[in-house]
This record gives sequence, structure tokens and C-alpha cells, in this order.
Amino acid sequence: MTLPKSIATMARIASACLAIAIIQGCATRPESNEPLVPTFQGQRVWNGVTTTPEGRVFVSYPQADGAGMQVAELDAQGRPYPFPDASWNGPQSWAPGTVGTGYVRVNALRIGPDGKLWIVDAGAPGMGQAAVKGGARLFRFDPQTRQLLQTYDLATAVYPYSYIDDVRFNGRHAYITDAGAPGLIVLDLQTGATHRVLDNNNATTATRPLRADGRAILDAKGQPVRVHADQLEVSPDGQWLYFQPASGPMARIATRWLNNPAISEKEVESHVELGWADTPSTGGTAIDAQGNLYTTDTDKRRILRISPDGRVSTLIQDDRLVWADALWIDSQGFLWIPASQLNLTPGFNHGRMEVKYPVWIYRLQIHARPSPLDHS
Repeated sequence: MTLPKSIATMARIASACLAIAIIQGCATRPESNEPLVPTFQGQRVWNGVTTTPEGRVFVSYPQADGAGMQVAELDAQGRPYPFPDASWNGPQSWAPGTVGTGYVRVNALRIGPDGKLWIVDAGAPGMGQAAVKGGARLFRFDPQTRQLLQTYDLATAVYPYSYIDDVRFNGRHAYITDAGAPGLIVLDLQTGATHRVLDNNNATTATRPLRADGRAILDAKGQPVRVHADQLEVSPDGQWLYFQPASGPMARIATRWLNNPAISEKEVESHVELGWADTPSTGGTAIDAQGNLYTTDTDKRRILRISPDGRVSTLIQDDRLVWADALWIDSQGFLWIPASQLNLTPGFNHGRMEVKYPVWIYRLQIHARPSPLDHS
């Protein structure tokens, strides 16, 4: 897909301005001495942010506060522009049993180790709702040209109530969490083949209450929200996969037990280290080049650091971190933190809409590099 010259020029200018703004500090507020730097504000709930080494910024919107744009690139002033274009983000492009060009429900995005923009389509209109046939996909875009390079159809690995959640990379393999039908999906990026592991396992199933700000999370009907396999990270050496339901705890398994589809499920299960770290309810995670994990604590508005040997410490606690969601480490050593306020949206707040706009993305200097297996 080729952009009109005016839009392409605007994108290049915005990218250059944004790179300068990020290097200098906050793009929408003056820099301060506070460790938590307000960086972007928006009028919709976002749950993911990712950046290119050149400073371009992309965000995802989970539709938790209403239908609208699902993926956007932010310019230097924080204004969102639909990615790759408006048609992909337009009105519902699918119907029960069919899926057209465009997203069903984007749940995650990230620049991968190849420098391309990867977008996870959950494949269902919402958690607990029936999956749309053909909707569960992993897209690979060129962020420069905005062209779709590849689509991985996950149809062979989804169940009727699957909700594809997030993805991480390890060489020729990608690991994907299913938050609706608990389990992990292993994708061979060279062949497109998939297989599932740890279906309904204690390590992938939400068995503890999901909490935020001192209370249990309830859906619009007053029932506890269960978000199964959600967060995941790969160690920098590619030897370990860390994963958990949104309500914790975090487990790990050696990746060699996941990559070979011929290994029996019983054998895979025997190598899971359940409760490797007793993490709280969590909106998102990240991992640095030294193997330190970073996880949000939605109950106490904290960011925790977990060392490679499993020791947990508090990195920062701040009242502004209302449901801190998917984390991102950039090449300048900043941890990006979208404070999504997801727990104040109707689906997570007993049917009540109590988001206090604007919704912010913050940055925190952690003096760490991203894992090279994750992104550059």
C-alpha cells in the first residue's frame, strides 16, 4: 500500500520531530526532575505502546471505552493517525463467520527484532465472546512503507472462545498467549505451522482474583473477570519463557520443551516451574538485555523488577500508574508505561465508566537496554 505523497511527507516530518522530542524529553509536557516523565496524553484508553529506534511511536486501543481506531502512529504532539490507514481501522469489517480486510480486535503490538511492526488480532470482539472465524491473526507490517508484509493465520490453534493476547519472539519461533481459552500457541515463523501447549494448565489458567486499586475486578454482570494466559517474556539467551495469567503468579519453562511439536503434552507439563515468581495482578511486562523482568502491579500502582534468579523489588510506586499496561524498553534506556485505566472501563468495573481523561503514557529511565531477542 502506497501513501499519498502529502501523508508520507507528514509521516517523515512527524517521525523526525518525534525523535528529537523523545531525546530531549517529554513531547507534550516540559521535562521535570520527576523520575516518571509524562510523555503522551490521549482521549481514549490505550493498552500498548512501541517505538522504533528512529523514534516513531505506535499505540493500540483495546476498544474498552468504545469503538474507534485500533492502531495509531503518534506524531510529535501526540496526535494519532490510523495505521496502516483508515480502512483497516474503520467500522466493523467482519460479521459472524467471516472476516474482511481490517482488524477484529487488536490486543497488542510491538516492533520485533526484525524492525517490523507486529500486531496481534485477538480474533474475538471481546473477552468471553465467541471467536470470529479467521479473525485470530498475527500481522507483520513495514513501519516505513506501512505495507502489510505477512499475515499468520492462527485458525488451526484457536478454540471457540479463544482471545489471542500477546506475542514474543525466539529465533524462528513466536510464542503467543491465549487469554480466553487458557494455553500457549507456538508459531513457526518460517512455515506458519502452529501447535498448542499447556492447555488449561495451572500455569496458564487464572485461578486467583484479578485485582486493581485494592479491589477485585468485576465485569458488567458483577462476575469476576478471568484473564488467562496473558503476559510473557523470553530470556535474552532464548533459553526460558516466562509467562502468567493476568492475576499471576509467573511460571517459566525451558523453551526447548516448547519448540518441538513432537514432544508430548505430559512431558511439556512436567517441566513447568509453576509459581517461579509470586507476581501480583499485572497489566504488562518487559525484559531487558540482562534478563531482568519488569512487571506492573495493578493493585498497588507499582512497577516491580524481577532479577533472573527470581528476586522481586519495587522499581517505582506512583498514584498516576492506574492500571499500568504493556511495558516497552526503548534504545535510550527508558521504560514506557501506558497508564491505561482499564480497571475504570465498564468491562472491568461492574459496568461503570469512570475513566478520568486524559489517559497518559509515561516514561521512566531504567538505564537498561532491551533484550536483543525482543527488539533492537
